[in-house]
Amino acid sequence: MNNIKSEFSIKDLEHLSGIKAHTIRIWEKRYNLFEPNRTETNIRTYSIDSLQKLLNVTALYNNGYKISKISQLSNQEILDKAKLLTISSNEDHILNIFKIATINFDKALFINTYKKLETEKSFSEIFHEVFMPLLEEIGFLWQTKTITPAQEHFISELIKQKILVNTEKYQSADVSKNEKVYALFLPDYEIHELGLQYVNYQLTKEGFQTIYLGGSVPLNSLKDLVKNYDYIEFITYFTVNPTCENIDNYLAEFHTELLNNSNHHLHILGRQTDCIDLKTLPKTIKTYESIQNLVKAM
Repeated sequence: MNNIKSEFSIKDLEHLSGIKAHTIRIWEKRYNLFEPNRTETNIRTYSIDSLQKLLNVTALYNNGYKISKISQLSNQEILDKAKLLTISSNEDHILNIFKIATINFDKALFINTYKKLETEKSFSEIFHEVFMPLLEEIGFLWQTKTITPAQEHFISELIKQKILVNTEKYQSADVSKNEKVYALFLPDYEIHELGLQYVNYQLTKEGFQTIYLGGSVPLNSLKDLVKNYDYIEFITYFTVNPTCENIDNYLAEFHTELLNNSNHHLHILGRQTDCIDLKTLPKTIKTYESIQNLVKAM
């Protein structure tokens, strides 16, 4: 595929493997583990084969193998030994496999690795122990231009599919007007759905009735829910929007339009909650540091 990144800088390798560039150079010079190419200006570049080898070397190294012993193995032996590592023995190893899948747009590798994970962990464990750290790293790799936006979208969509499949297992009949309902939405211009989708999974699994509205929902659209349900627990995720400058005004309007003199409440997750002035929040609005804390509070 011509859209797969095929050359990497030593900084790219550092970002992807967690091994410092200085250490990679030592492994390269002292143990001949890698053979970089050189640009016309004598800058090292590394092939995708070198990257994948480094990730496998890192997995073995983190599992107690001495680098001097690893250097004596052939590339195939390194790969074979890395494959033998159990998923539960080294979560860094599984993250590296998912990174390789991301870089290569390799859906089969993602699916096969996920299936192995399923034999050892619940979906909740997979999400918290693997997918959340992976998404944090993917975000960093995108910011440092180690991966492209297309690669970030690729892995995010695969994770989204797994959330939806697992949510479907617990879905039940429609909620009646008089029952409490959990309405999950993202505000205008907020499109980062994965966290909210996982909240929906957790609530559905616990037997709560949910209405999932998705990303970039105007406040006025939420008024339709208020007309149809008597008890609504609104849940949202503020990742980038509203901005810190606008967040207090947004919450004030939300309270006036949807919560005042009602049985409804608003629950907020996400890093933008750091911008909220908690002292001025009405009792109908609450913030949470984690998904686990929110689900426990429900």
